[in-house]
Amino acid sequence: MVQSSASEDLRLTAFGGEFGDSAMEAAFRADRLAEAKRMARLLFALSAVFNAFFLLSDWRFEGTSHFVVALSARFGVILISLCCLVAAHLTRSVRELDLVATLWQWMVGAGVAVLVGTRSELALFVVVLLPTVYYLTVPLPFWLCLVNGIGLSILLLTGYLDLAQPWRLSLGLIVAVAMLNAAMMIVVSRANRLDRRQWAAVTAARRANARLRESENLLEKTFQAVPLPLLVSALADGRVLKCNEAALRFYGASQEQAAHLKTTDIYSTGDQRAHLLRRLDGEGVVTDFPSSIRIGDGSRRDVLVAASLIELGGTPGMVAAVIDITERAAVEQQVRYAATHDILTGLPNRAAFQARLEADLRTRGPDQGVCLLLIDLDGLKDVNDSLGHDAGDVALAETARRLQVLAGATGMVARLGGDEFVLLLAAPAAMEEGRKLGLHILADLRRPVSYQGRQLSIKASVGVAACPEHDGSSGELMKDADLALYAAKQQGRNRLMIYAPSMRQAVSERVTLLRDIMDALAGDQIEPFYQPKVSLVTGRLAGFEALVRWRRSPHVVLAPAAFELALTDREVGVLIGERMLRRVVSDVRNWIEAGYDCGRIAVNLSPAEFTHRDLAMKLLRQFHAAGIAADRFDVEITETVFLGRNSDHVAPILDELYRAGVNVALDDFGTGYAGLIHLKQLPIDTIKIDRGFVKDIEQDAFDTAIVCAVIELGRNLGMRVIAEGVETAGQARFLRERGCEFAQGFLFCRPLQSDDVPAFLRAENERTARGRLDLFL
Repeated sequence: MVQSSASEDLRLTAFGGEFGDSAMEAAFRADRLAEAKRMARLLFALSAVFNAFFLLSDWRFEGTSHFVVALSARFGVILISLCCLVAAHLTRSVRELDLVATLWQWMVGAGVAVLVGTRSELALFVVVLLPTVYYLTVPLPFWLCLVNGIGLSILLLTGYLDLAQPWRLSLGLIVAVAMLNAAMMIVVSRANRLDRRQWAAVTAARRANARLRESENLLEKTFQAVPLPLLVSALADGRVLKCNEAALRFYGASQEQAAHLKTTDIYSTGDQRAHLLRRLDGEGVVTDFPSSIRIGDGSRRDVLVAASLIELGGTPGMVAAVIDITERAAVEQQVRYAATHDILTGLPNRAAFQARLEADLRTRGPDQGVCLLLIDLDGLKDVNDSLGHDAGDVALAETARRLQVLAGATGMVARLGGDEFVLLLAAPAAMEEGRKLGLHILADLRRPVSYQGRQLSIKASVGVAACPEHDGSSGELMKDADLALYAAKQQGRNRLMIYAPSMRQAVSERVTLLRDIMDALAGDQIEPFYQPKVSLVTGRLAGFEALVRWRRSPHVVLAPAAFELALTDREVGVLIGERMLRRVVSDVRNWIEAGYDCGRIAVNLSPAEFTHRDLAMKLLRQFHAAGIAADRFDVEITETVFLGRNSDHVAPILDELYRAGVNVALDDFGTGYAGLIHLKQLPIDTIKIDRGFVKDIEQDAFDTAIVCAVIELGRNLGMRVIAEGVETAGQARFLRERGCEFAQGFLFCRPLQSDDVPAFLRAENERTARGRLDLFL
């Protein structure tokens, strides 16, 4: 493609004036093929016609020897011209037309060469004229035009010249013909150059126009295909100049109606367009202009307008796209509500409450206080488990309603999740107001909730924290209220507790303790000590109870009372239980392999371990892996394992252990609240009398009565009874006389570390061999 005049000169050959690029030259000649064929057919037809007329002049040779030759040559030229006329009509390519034109030139040239042999004045004119005709009229490439022109001139000169004439005349004619060919070369070269420049310019213009039409067509199709309503309007009066199909559908207008539409009539209020124009004047482009418009049926729609300024034939205009956000705005409103409110109760959720709390703290005046009441329902799990979650949902919704009534217009109630609510109160004496309101909440929530003819009992625990009395930031204030709620639950639930700094100190100590215990587990500082259990009937060793100890240093060993809080933690309690079991099983295997009979070994299971349903399988797997029979072990539990949320796991776990031969002992019997029902429902075969009853058994009649009753109960139920904390021979004699079968305590031996047990077992064997069995009596 020709880009400019300068580039054209570079692309055209200097001699022939053709394109230097063969592909471009071929394109040029192919584009001119139809015109070249027309010219060729015209040339061939004229050749036939003119030669037919020339037949009349050839009759002057009648009677001469040249007549027959001239007549034959003339008919030959006419026949060749007619044949080429037909062939030119049938050609389909440039090459075919070149071949036809070349054949015509040479064949006609040969015939004319014969005719000019008369050497008449007309013949001389033909010698000069025919090459000129060839150069100027036959559409051939420059090199072929040159070859044919020169060749024809030579052919005509050969036919015209008479060697008998003087050489000067022949030489002059040759020079004249040569000059003619040179001039024709220049003329053809210049014509080629002009034609190709013109063609290149026309082609470039044609392509530019085609691209412009294509671009306009694409732009129009794009404009109409855009699914958003598009309006092009005059800036001065708002007259709509153009709109797409989406705009017509949106506004409910026809093309005729759109022609009379003005944007000034669309906006709900007149100042909206003025505001948009001011923004456009300052920004040039606006993408998020909120507005309200009226459509064809008179209804109003909320929209976002994106607009920019344009020039329309020198007249300022504006193109605007309209996005209908009516439904989206409604959905967004619903989403915002759902994001800030609890679905079940309709109360604000945690996020909304947090925003309100931070706002109240930020805007609190000098005499203004902010109080938080964190409320947790007691017993909702029992309602869900017994009556289903529908009943629990009713209880939650009723609780929300009551809290809103109590909070009134000044307080904010929110549901934080689950069975936890929070009440935010801003008042001059917020702390005292919050305390009074909390007591009212406790009293009101004690009233039962009706559900399908049943009365649901839902109570609550309340934790209170206030600003400025306790903390000033929202996060710390929430922690304070949470600590107060935790304290209320720890002290028996269904009560109100106000935050005190000591609560945070207790939590800090608990966190520190848990961290230290985890370090102790990593450092293998948790180990079992073994308390012997002795038969009060035979005086022989019956076994050991494995007691957990924390070796803080080589000379400091702590009993469980020092880290009891860690044992109640679910994760840490499980880790300690696993560590103890591995150590106990390993010790028992070593003693058995060394030939010692250590009796039955009791291990304590914490409530945290019962959170795993596969606890029994894990214990039995470890016994089997160590090659020790399960009936070598006892497990001891306290009644606290029945108080957690996983209490329903306890019975199946104990049943599986009991079937494998593991005895189950209920520790600290008599200190709980439901010992007898557990004896009935669980596979318990041993009860242990708490050391608190044994301590004053010889002086306190109440303790004596309790111990005797437990011993009698165990005998009647066919269970073994073990007394803990026996420290004097008098206590041992009293227990034996009352029928207690087993005992353990400092009277017999203090708890032993595992390395000291073999020596104890050897001494026990020696004492048995000497028959000294009643050393404690």
